[in-house]
Amino acid sequence: MTDRFIEAFSELDFSRVPSPCHLIHRGLLEENCRVLRSVSERTGAKILLALKGFAQFSEFPLMAKYLAGTTASGLHEALLGREFFPGERHVYSPAFPPADMDELVKFVDHISFNSPSQARRFLGVVKASGRAVSCGLRVNPQYAEVEHEIYNPCAAGSRLGTIRSEIRAGDLDGLEGLHMHTMCEQGADVLARTIPHFEEKFGEFIPRMKWINFGGGHWITHPGYDVDLLCRTLLAFREKWGGHLQIYLEPGEAAAIRTGVLVCTVLDIVNNGMPIAILDTSASAHMPDTLEMPYRAEILGAGTPGEFPHTYRLAGGTCLAGDVLGDYSFPRPLVPGQRLALLDMSHYTMVKSTTFNGIRLPSIASYVPETGEYKIIRDFGYADYRNRLS
Repeated sequence: MTDRFIEAFSELDFSRVPSPCHLIHRGLLEENCRVLRSVSERTGAKILLALKGFAQFSEFPLMAKYLAGTTASGLHEALLGREFFPGERHVYSPAFPPADMDELVKFVDHISFNSPSQARRFLGVVKASGRAVSCGLRVNPQYAEVEHEIYNPCAAGSRLGTIRSEIRAGDLDGLEGLHMHTMCEQGADVLARTIPHFEEKFGEFIPRMKWINFGGGHWITHPGYDVDLLCRTLLAFREKWGGHLQIYLEPGEAAAIRTGVLVCTVLDIVNNGMPIAILDTSASAHMPDTLEMPYRAEILGAGTPGEFPHTYRLAGGTCLAGDVLGDYSFPRPLVPGQRLALLDMSHYTMVKSTTFNGIRLPSIASYVPETGEYKIIRDFGYADYRNRLS
């Protein structure tokens, strides 16, 4: 974490929000958006918010000042973008259900199909809508530098995107763009090394296209990211293939990284070989990446086991035996009622939360630095659990 992020949240009073609670720092969110807009201004590329990564729509009016629109992974995300985020509306899915496509063509601007067969199936529906919807094909250059296979959209056997050998004559008729997503939390150097593979596989199709979408996974606002290299890479691509090409980027994480925390409370401390602090949040229900992925949440003021004098295992409040965040050390003993802040919990965490075991969803709040206000956007309760069941 950067000093800027740590310092900003160290100054906040976590007792001012409910627990558990997703707390967004609006000032940090706007800083990220400014960086993204600077890339657009320097290169002409349009940057979209990927709703799969961040969907706190109470902040969309702020973000829409800086970003060109939204990109969705299906009908419901697209509807959210239409309702709350002005600008372009893009959608991609590994496979569109026919009923969803009937609705999508009424309001989206761009559709990326995952396969030529999906394009053939739905181009007639698009045309019949009478709207100028620009369609493209997601392609797989069979090259990626993603370390963990579960994140790798170009892993062997991936369902995401069409490989070159599966494209036949006429498959791109009626399509205006190519969509490539190969990255995950990576720098501009990775994009620069990936583009030649994209060009080698699909360069023959680029001159007939109106747009190229280089997908997500670009860590543009992360400390140390080489924004200058990104801009040079995008400008060089357009110079090579023609200034008519509109380039899109669709990071979700880059918009929201280092902007939010998950505030929680220590409920009890038990001992079984070591002290175990039980929290009012849950790794399983509120932070599934900590169990599903090779990811460890950081906590404000805490360290690795043994780094500080008091080491605890932090565990969630569900009945799942494995609902454990991990082992952390603290300068002073934890006590019931103490608030903790899990860092960098705005992107992906919020959109993946569930009500497993009936556990309450974290509230959503925003901190407004200009006024010092803690705005409680939404609280959740029993009805949210009940209404998703039958």
